Order: sequence, then structure tokens, then C-alpha cells
Amino acid sequence: MRIYSHPACMAHSNGQGHPESPERLATVLDALRGGGLRGAEWFEAPLATRTQLRLVHDEAHIARILDTPIQGETLLDDDTAMNEGSPQAALRAAGAVCEAVDQVLLGHCQRAFCAVRPPGHHATRHKPMGFCLFNNIAVGAAYAMARQMLERIAIIDFDVHHGNGTQDIFENDKRVMYVSTHERGLYPHTGDSPERGGAGNIFNAPLPPGSAGAFFRRVYGEILLPEIDAFRPQLILISAGFDAHRKDPLAELRLEAEDFAWLTRELLAIATHHCHGRIVSSLEGGYDLGALRESVLAHVKELLG
Repeated sequence: MRIYSHPACMAHSNGQGHPESPERLATVLDALRGGGLRGAEWFEAPLATRTQLRLVHDEAHIARILDTPIQGETLLDDDTAMNEGSPQAALRAAGAVCEAVDQVLLGHCQRAFCAVRPPGHHATRHKPMGFCLFNNIAVGAAYAMARQMLERIAIIDFDVHHGNGTQDIFENDKRVMYVSTHERGLYPHTGDSPERGGAGNIFNAPLPPGSAGAFFRRVYGEILLPEIDAFRPQLILISAGFDAHRKDPLAELRLEAEDFAWLTRELLAIATHHCHGRIVSSLEGGYDLGALRESVLAHVKELLG
């Protein structure tokens, strides 16, 4: 298994006191390096290319992130900002997923985790939003289809917020199944169950506030995992947000680290059956540092198998 990260991801800032902070990634890296992960190999994330970004983002969006002169912190919307380090961080975050996808599909490893920031799943084709600049997982999925001509990619998003950007990008593409559990009523106020996409490839399961692990597991076990299995994915990608943890300050779900570990094991079983165990996971949300540490480590330990 490979872990991808880069020091440039620490240089991105949304401003003092913002929940999506460099300390999040520092916590994740500290947990992984001290977690006794035997068999994990570490690699520096490369820069994504504009060609890779253009697979899911329009040119105006890319230019806004990469070509706008920046002095200090610049607000892009009420929740999202950039500083001088943000373009490089965003390129490394998307580049990590593309490189991980390449290495997994070439058979150099079975699984990879991208310990990167900024997160990505809210970024749409046309705009950054919700702490996200480029949609890292979406770029990786599109790159996999362009590079290896894959026809069935499953994206599983267990971040507590709906990945509206990922749904926006792939909602009419039958080659991509997008599966999301998220807290009902939270930002960005999308992801209702009837939203199935133009290709019937969208599976949203909004969870009521206060939902705990038993309900989360039942929704996956009875509804979502059978759909993923029936899709027979050639590659599984995970938007790994850990803000559904009970300690997270931005939401009201009640999951524990073991719930994330359980789902990872279930996805690994599907991957082993259909796609030689191939999974690429990338960090999304998670804003209580203690819960983030515990949850990421539980997730990555399961990916190690």
C-alpha cells in the first residue's frame, strides 16, 4: 500500500481560526507515521497537470485558482479562501490522486491513501466551494477513464457533507457510480434520495441528525453495499471524510472510528471480488483533531489489509 502526501499541502490557508487548517494534515501525518503501519510505503505527491484538471473543470475555474495574483488570504466564497501556497497545494492534492490511480491500475500496488489538502468533493466543474479548490477524487476518476479506459468506477463518499461537486461532475456519466451518506440538512443542502442522476448512477442516503453507527451500517449493509457490488466496479475511489464522527464540531452524526473501519472492510471485500482489491482513498473533511487521528488510522489500517 502507498501513502501520498506533500509538504506543499501544509502551506494552503483559509485564514486564522478556519476549521480546515494545516493542523488537520499535520495530525493525520503524525498518526500515520506513528501508527505502526507495516507495509505502507510513502511517496511525494506530484503536481497535477492542467490536462488532468481539464478532464473535470473548465478553464475559467482552473485559471482562477492557478493564475490569479494572490497577496495574503483571498476569499473565494464565504467558506473558502486561498493564499500564496494554495495553488501548489491544490495541484499536489489532485496530483496525488492521479498518481495513486496510475500506480494501482498499473499493478504497482493494490491500494493507496492520499493524505492531502485542500479537500475536493464540493468543487464543481465551474467553481471552488466548501473549503475545496479542485475536486481531487473526480479528477482521479476522470483520469482513470481517460488513461485506462475503465468503464465502471465506484466513488464512495462518507463525509458528513454531501459531495455536490462530485455529483455535479458525474451525474450523467453511467461509467461512474457515486454513493454518498451524509447528514440531512447540512451544507451544501443537496443530496436528497430521489436525486439519481441522468444515468441512474447516483445513490444518496441522507442520515438524520443524531444517527449513530448502527443506523449507518444498516443503510450501507441493506441498501448501498449491494448496489456497489452489483455495479461490479473496476476501481473503487473513496472520498474519506471523517466529520461524521460523534466528536466533530461541524455536524451531528454519532459515528465512531470503528464504523469507518467497518465500512472500509466491506469495501475492501467488494474490491477484492471485482477489481483485484484496487482502492484509492483521499482525505476530505474531519475537524476534531483527536477524532480525525483515530479515524484516519482505523481507515488506513483496514486498507493495509
